[in-house]
Amino acid sequence: MRILFTGGGTAGHINPALAVAGYLKEQEPGTEILYVGNRGGMEERLVPKAGYNMAFITISGFQRKLSFKNVMKNVKTVERIFTASIETRKIIKDFAPDVCVGTGGYVSGPVIREAAKLGVPCVIHESNAYPGVTTKLLSKHVHTVMLAVPDAKKYFDKGVRTVVTGNPVRGEVLNMDREQARRELGLDSRPVVLSFGGSLGAAALNRAAAYMLAKSGEKGAYQHIHGYGQNDPMFLEELTEYGLDLSENPQIRVLEYIDNMPLCLAAADLVISRAGAMTLSEIEAKGKGSILIPSPNVAENHQFHNAMALVKRGAGEIIEEKDLTGEALWKKTEKLLCDPGRLEKLGKNARKMEILDANRRIYQVIKDACEKGVWSR
Repeated sequence: MRILFTGGGTAGHINPALAVAGYLKEQEPGTEILYVGNRGGMEERLVPKAGYNMAFITISGFQRKLSFKNVMKNVKTVERIFTASIETRKIIKDFAPDVCVGTGGYVSGPVIREAAKLGVPCVIHESNAYPGVTTKLLSKHVHTVMLAVPDAKKYFDKGVRTVVTGNPVRGEVLNMDREQARRELGLDSRPVVLSFGGSLGAAALNRAAAYMLAKSGEKGAYQHIHGYGQNDPMFLEELTEYGLDLSENPQIRVLEYIDNMPLCLAAADLVISRAGAMTLSEIEAKGKGSILIPSPNVAENHQFHNAMALVKRGAGEIIEEKDLTGEALWKKTEKLLCDPGRLEKLGKNARKMEILDANRRIYQVIKDACEKGVWSR
């Protein structure tokens, strides 16, 4: 098979594609894969690192808030949509894919749209309970819309073919052993807390995490790995303001971006994070207890609903951002770390929620689309 993947903007759109691509290569080593991404996007770094070839278009998203600056940005976006369509058409004709797979983000819009126009069988995957704008716009033009959760089906027209597959989880995440991960990371027997606000960072979570790390540094009883994201360069200064000297606290590691997430996740006893769909799927797959801090700045507040799905099943705890302080986060963190039984129960309940064969289900949808579709190369 020749498979063209597209998706970008955040790791939450890129990692699902990489997970599926990895599974495809395991099942059919001869599969040829090309990933179409946005020039300058995070995919430009992550995809080649995973070993896949890339092609690029230049595209941007529409700004929803009304201002002169945003109007000018939207004018530029309209221009880019036109040029991106031309770029995409050439990429598709040169690569001649058997099927095109979209995993979200505005970069996938022109790629899936042009592929569908050319008659290439297309499938898209929606990771959240509330579908994104791009997914809903493209849904009528694709072979299948794959859903992470059944609740998302009600947002699509009746004529749209949907299949519940779950969210794909990377093989590196599924297969990583806890003890091996701790050895490779050089961690000792103390509890490990993994905290991060997503690939770009989350200012509110970082503010609270800075306080938590400083308090933990005073105690020295726990190990921490914190990813502060590329959009929050002031985080390191805030740690200093709280009196934390990282050179004197080797048990606390702070990184702009966590490149070895499978290792860190496997090693963790407690995860503190936003409630993005892919993050939760990996937490569930590894059976980790979690403190979730959903972002309030997302469509339909879907991260809150994602988080509550775990909370209602005794699989995680929540702090809404309006209630988030350093003191609140430290108090809840220490309470869980001091109660291993509670932490273990959260993890077991989380593990029950994950669809562990999501990669296989998605693979079957792709195969079905490939076998049924015929287009003129």
